[in-house]
Amino acid sequence: MWALDSTGCDAQMAVLVFWVWVCAQQCQVQSTDKLNEQANEEIFKVEQKYNKLRKPFFQKRSELIAKIPDFWVTTFVNHPQVSVFLGEEDEETLHYLTRVEVTEFEDSKSGYRISFYFYVNPDIENKVHSKEFHLSENGDPSSKSTEIKWKSGKDLTSQTQNKTPGLRQSSSTVPCPESFFIWFINHSEAGADELGEVIKNDIWPSRLQYYLVPVMDDEEGEGEDDDDDKEEEELENVDKDKDEDEGEDKDDEEGGQGEENEGEDD
Repeated sequence: MWALDSTGCDAQMAVLVFWVWVCAQQCQVQSTDKLNEQANEEIFKVEQKYNKLRKPFFQKRSELIAKIPDFWVTTFVNHPQVSVFLGEEDEETLHYLTRVEVTEFEDSKSGYRISFYFYVNPDIENKVHSKEFHLSENGDPSSKSTEIKWKSGKDLTSQTQNKTPGLRQSSSTVPCPESFFIWFINHSEAGADELGEVIKNDIWPSRLQYYLVPVMDDEEGEGEDDDDDKEEEELENVDKDKDEDEGEDKDDEEGGQGEENEGEDD
């Protein structure tokens, strides 16, 4: 009888301990989540503060970069992920690109805008093209962009297909997936826009790095060549020293033999 009571008490104690442990875990998770949320809010406030402080410097840098010929087309061509989206005609149009700007909204959690600024050019009428990415309160992503007003026969985002052969031909315009500018009008993957994320998170903060990629590669190559030349010189010096040492040893041997022969003659 005592054994049964003891077993029952042990089982109840085990259940109690288990529920206490579960409650402790839930409290810990809730506390941790709350702390993480507070930390994210503080980090966000700090980022906002320093983004405002950086803005004048970014603006000055953009003004200086705008004076460098072909800066942005070179930067895009040098970037391994962006270059795959570029065709020859895209590059020709991007030669007129003078400035790219990434602007986070006041509440940066809700989205950002990427703007392209162009010189007067033979392909596009409007000088500024923007694409915006938004995140609703429910967390649903969306995007929108300004219309690109292509000049006659210059639209890189579409191509004309003839449907009916013969004297009277009808044609239709269909998307041309090869063009970089399709990105401006494609809103199907707003929540996973690879190109937008690359421009915002990689190119925008490191634009000069990608512009200078070939120069940096050349300098590294020259450095490697210099290292190779130094190694060759060191090897030549080692061989030369070895030959000199061998020559001295040979002279010493010959000198020793000569002395021995003189001793014998005496």
